[in-house]
Amino acid sequence: MTPVVLWQKSSFSQGEDAPNCVEVAARQDLGVLLLRESDEPGTVLKATGAGLAALIRHIRLS
Repeated sequence: MTPVVLWQKSSFSQGEDAPNCVEVAARQDLGVLLLRESDEPGTVLKATGAGLAALIRHIRLS
């Protein structure tokens, strides 16, 4: 049985139905975080918590 993935929108998204939202979900069975854009829900990126933190730090410093 495939686990249910519960997506959560970023707190920076503009409203409930905003077209350009970043969504995140945790897959504890795989030990990864999943990331996607709401306008392309079929494209999913996998990251570790440490990897995502490093990406966010890099973006903030850019």
